[in-house]
Amino acid sequence: MLKQEAQNTGSMDTEALQLAAERAQAYVRGASTRHVAPWAKDVAALAQLREGFPPQGSDAVDVIRLLDEVGSPATVASTGARYFGFVIGGAVPASMAANWLAGAWDQNAALRVMSPIAAELEDVVIGWVAEALGLPADCEGGIVTCATTANFAAVIAARHALLQRAGWDVEEQGMFGAPEIEVVVGAEVHASMTKALTMAGFGKKRWKVVEADEQGRMRADKLPRLNRNTIVCIQAGNVNSGSFDPAEEICARAREAGAWVHVDGAFGLWAAVSPKYRALAAGFEQASSWGTDGHKWPNVSYDCGIVMVRDAQALRAAMTMSAAYLQGGSRREPMYQTPEASRRARGIELWAAMKSLGRDGLAALIERTCGYAQKFADGLRAASYEILNEVVINQVLVSFGDDDKTRRVVQRIQEEGTCWCGGTTWHGKTAMRISVSSWATTESDVEMSIAAMLRIAKELINGPSRVIAD
Repeated sequence: MLKQEAQNTGSMDTEALQLAAERAQAYVRGASTRHVAPWAKDVAALAQLREGFPPQGSDAVDVIRLLDEVGSPATVASTGARYFGFVIGGAVPASMAANWLAGAWDQNAALRVMSPIAAELEDVVIGWVAEALGLPADCEGGIVTCATTANFAAVIAARHALLQRAGWDVEEQGMFGAPEIEVVVGAEVHASMTKALTMAGFGKKRWKVVEADEQGRMRADKLPRLNRNTIVCIQAGNVNSGSFDPAEEICARAREAGAWVHVDGAFGLWAAVSPKYRALAAGFEQASSWGTDGHKWPNVSYDCGIVMVRDAQALRAAMTMSAAYLQGGSRREPMYQTPEASRRARGIELWAAMKSLGRDGLAALIERTCGYAQKFADGLRAASYEILNEVVINQVLVSFGDDDKTRRVVQRIQEEGTCWCGGTTWHGKTAMRISVSSWATTESDVEMSIAAMLRIAKELINGPSRVIAD
């Protein structure tokens, strides 16, 4: 009887998997032609999903059908070709397909004994990331959820190393009464970095904030005196302007003082892969630790962040947990490099993306999307709209006049649906931010989006054109 029930359940699950595959493929085929943001009626329809915990279960096929019919229309088509908000990359086909397979495998990536394939692919892809970004070959890394978690893990490793050097065991003694650690950040430090620092116990009132230039780059000439108990947080790719802090000069100063330098490089660090843009990332390889994302430029399925640390022992010491039943082997164990223990095997999708692209393909993706950003800037500037930043990489900031006009244009662009861009504030001025990072974007997508932006801006600022009858 139990065997028969298991067979029936397996048959039902296979049918549900088949339906999910069909619906997912249909979604992907239409992602680049649909309205980028969901319609208001589709968002309102999500109310159908609000119910108490059902007393009886539902057939898996019915669950997938409901999820697709109600859920798919209420998604943002960020995996399509004309989404330019929040530096959200698409998902290259190999990564998306690997995501499906990894979901079927349902591996726990904590220990090698739990999933040999997950651990092996992490070993491989961590080496690939170090090679691609020009980092030391012997540095250690971990696959986490996002750049915020990567920054957090790196800061915890830095905290361990600096306090150990001062004779303090933070894992045993905690932070109360510990030797003081100084934190230095730039005036344009990203929110993910500030969150990581505060979670690590470094409150905002204790930071030394360094003045930034007009493009948001930390001014090396304004650095305070550094010492062996200093963590300096620098940025590769400002989230608004795309600018890079002067890493070579800052790292040289830090090295002389014995300070730890951490790089918040959620997307900008990947410029190191491109021969055309590699110079922007010069000097960042001299840092002590790095945080970046796989779900931005490498276009890995969500979620995928990466922490890399030069001092492998510091990362392992800060992240290791022990229990009688959690005994690892002699080889690298994934859970000893990340804050999480049990976690999904997201390294599989990172490996698939990098394997399918290769160095040349990833460089081409970066160069192509940066070229499209410049095309956006040129097209909008030619129409007499103000570009507020030096377009050095994939980020464009544009003003359509005063703050109110710009906000209205951004809102209307989002509602119109040809493309999607977000709003921001830059040097006290409201701007629309265009972030180009998806493999799926083509030149025709950029041209179509520019045309929509110009049409909407003209109508909102000058009023709709009128046709006068004879």
